[in-house]
Amino acid sequence: MPKLSPTAPLIHPDCQINNSTFGAFCEVGRFSRVLNSTFQDYSYCDQFSDITNTTVGKFANIAAMTRIGPTDHPMANASLHHFLYRSSYYWEDATDDDAFFQARHARRTVIGPDTWIGHGVIIKPDVTIGAGAVIASGAVVTKDVPPYMIMAGLPATPLRPRFPTAIADRLQALAWWDWSHETLRHALPDFRSLPAEAFLEKYHG
Repeated sequence: MPKLSPTAPLIHPDCQINNSTFGAFCEVGRFSRVLNSTFQDYSYCDQFSDITNTTVGKFANIAAMTRIGPTDHPMANASLHHFLYRSSYYWEDATDDDAFFQARHARRTVIGPDTWIGHGVIIKPDVTIGAGAVIASGAVVTKDVPPYMIMAGLPATPLRPRFPTAIADRLQALAWWDWSHETLRHALPDFRSLPAEAFLEKYHG
């Protein structure tokens, strides 16, 4: 398997990428679609992910078959159908509804750093997932998620915090996800071997 690159994302075959940017060491799994989105450093998604109008934070872990920032149809109108806003597909003399698309693009989903988005998760537009949060497989997230919270269900509800509040607060203050690539490499043995509290004692005091 090719190594990840600091200069260009690893885009696996059969992906659709449009109006999106990628930081260092990013990866997009096969058959994924990424539209109007930003992947920050070290973030990745597995195969068959569909990500739209989203900011994906550093070190985000997005499992397969996820749907993030799915767009809505115009429910208040007489019809829900594409012909209302993709009108040029149906008539040569009609234009698409640019205002509708601009409103869609403005509804941003934000995935915080070091999050884990489980298999088959759906995250609605205008939702923010806090740093270190975990979304269990199959959950549907309709509201903001606090940092370091584990969420599950349909609709997703809090299951339990990953860490006590004091540790979660210290991890956010440490913000190790902003460390340089070299600093991360130096700390790799401690990331692997130390529980969060012991890691904080060594690096945060």
